[in-house]
Amino acid sequence: MAKPKNKIVGRQKELKALKRAVSLNRNVLIEGPVGVGKTFLVREVLEELDRDFERIDGDTRYTESKLTGWFDPPLVLKKGYAASCFIDGPLVSAMKKGKILFINELNRMPEAVQNILLPAMDERHITIPKLGRIDAKPGFLVVATQNPREFTATHAVSEALLDRFEMLPLHYQSREEELQIASHQTQGKVSTELLERAVDIVRATRNHPSIKRGASIRAALAIITLVNGGMDLEEACLMALPSRIEMISSDEDALQIIRELVSTDTFSEFKEKKSPQKSSRG
Repeated sequence: MAKPKNKIVGRQKELKALKRAVSLNRNVLIEGPVGVGKTFLVREVLEELDRDFERIDGDTRYTESKLTGWFDPPLVLKKGYAASCFIDGPLVSAMKKGKILFINELNRMPEAVQNILLPAMDERHITIPKLGRIDAKPGFLVVATQNPREFTATHAVSEALLDRFEMLPLHYQSREEELQIASHQTQGKVSTELLERAVDIVRATRNHPSIKRGASIRAALAIITLVNGGMDLEEACLMALPSRIEMISSDEDALQIIRELVSTDTFSEFKEKKSPQKSSRG
């Protein structure tokens, strides 16, 4: 039975590249700002290719044992360090079953945890103390996403690990595609005027000279939902945007900047202005 057509708006070049790389059993690292659809892209491609995967959501508290697995203490007391006492972590499970290990936000994991992937990706085996060697079955590979390196709460990914990945950058989409995404998400139940205003305000945050990190389409969807629920536009933006933008200086008043962007008089100054400083981030 044919797979259903993917639900992704645009991204045809990236979809084709990711499908081809996974089909060739290449490890892939997708880098892009928060909210550009990195995780959604991976899920859609793996579903279309009918590939099973183990998923990890990286964070700074992630440990080596969570990645590889651990011996169950009560069972060890009864049987000792037997293989039957070991609980497979997502890496070992993916290796044993020839599945894809999907790591969401790789560079939020501590570097020491990241580096456990090196022998698995390079030599296709790892060795676990008291358990022994685990070999990867055919089909095992790693697909990961990460935020740009200058984002907060990220750890450096070693050059050795980066060298094992093919890189697929993901940038913000065009205005037309973001409007289409917003229309799909709201099921056409809001006015075109509101869709355009919310999307344009969010896009303007990416070009404002006082904002280091602008908002994604998620912020536009939040604004649309709040306005559709009875708030006025400024009130909705003051709720939806502060947690989704990062100011260059802590001395700047984020709320005042948001009010300026909502203002018809000042909005056009930052609408779709190209910023060389932020071009590498989409």
